Amino acid sequence: MDVAVGSTNPVKVDAVERTLERYQPSVSAIAVDSGVPEQPWSVEETVTGAENRARRALAATDADYGVGLEGGVARIEGVPGLSLIMWAAATDGDRLERGGGPTFSLPDDVARRLEDGAELGPVMDDRHGTNGIAERDGAAGILTDGLTNRSQALSEAVACAVGPFVTDDSFTSQL
Repeated sequence: MDVAVGSTNPVKVDAVERTLERYQPSVSAIAVDSGVPEQPWSVEETVTGAENRARRALAATDADYGVGLEGGVARIEGVPGLSLIMWAAATDGDRLERGGGPTFSLPDDVARRLEDGAELGPVMDDRHGTNGIAERDGAAGILTDGLTNRSQALSEAVACAVGPFVTDDSFTSQL
């Protein structure tokens, strides 16, 4: 199985590799534009970014599947404050499937900085005296004290997006 990931971020590539490991995939990292702001601000923008990454990665390669991952922030009805959200999309060129990952509440000081126009990764780096956290444990790792990390959290979204391609339970195509 050849999979093109619409990002060169090693955490996103790892999320796809770890999720699809039992299928022994050949995974390629492809730099593509998400078509959404660097900091998506809604479920819609975040899903659109994942979809664009999946489609563009597939179009740029001869892979069997394109996978796109996007993290964003959103205000979710019934949940106080601002939340970190993660979405994945997978396509074989005919079908496009989507899956969401974990959602985390963001601390108020982080939310305020994002509302002022900052991006989550640099805000978390600044807050914790790190550099490049988005390419390591991510906000997910910090906000859960390591109970999960960015790769693991994104893996859940990948599993939900790719799942319809690997099961025959009410779906038509198989890998």
